[in-house]
Amino acid sequence: MNASARSPNQSVTIVAEEEGDTLLLWILVWSELVAFGILLAGFLVMSVLEPERFAVARHYLNPGLAALNTVILLSSGWQAALAARRAASIMEVRHSLCFAAALGFAFMAIKLAEYAGEIGHAGEQALSGFFEIYFLITGFHLLHVVFGSVILLIVACRPARQNVLLITTLWHVIDLVWIVMFPILYLA
Repeated sequence: MNASARSPNQSVTIVAEEEGDTLLLWILVWSELVAFGILLAGFLVMSVLEPERFAVARHYLNPGLAALNTVILLSSGWQAALAARRAASIMEVRHSLCFAAALGFAFMAIKLAEYAGEIGHAGEQALSGFFEIYFLITGFHLLHVVFGSVILLIVACRPARQNVLLITTLWHVIDLVWIVMFPILYLA
């Protein structure tokens, strides 16, 4: 049936089907934001309770690698946004999703290299509180990046519009969380 032969009600139904039910998506988005918000609030409270220890522990972090990871993750988010464009062809969607996933895996590799330089300090009694919550927050985020990267690749194989919108929205939430985490953990 062509567009001119559709009744107004059919057009509304088709648009609604294309957009899909997003309630569960937004529940997931907000639950992720709340979970990370609680973790970051805990970090901030601990940093107020133990400012000297946290200041010393931050010297062992590598803000340069974290800044590089910020650029990588934002570039990945840009690729995800390109994939979500309504005018993008199937090949453009697949290419953008695969590139976003590759950048996600690059983020992972750099984060693991960063961890390798930090893990030795985690056992020091004076620094253990900082590193426990630091590894909890960044590790939880890293799991989201790895899982999201895998899902980006799966969706690239069968890029149904609703699936593309779902994973790219979640990918942007992962970006947003990192943008908030980066200054709190590395620059404060």
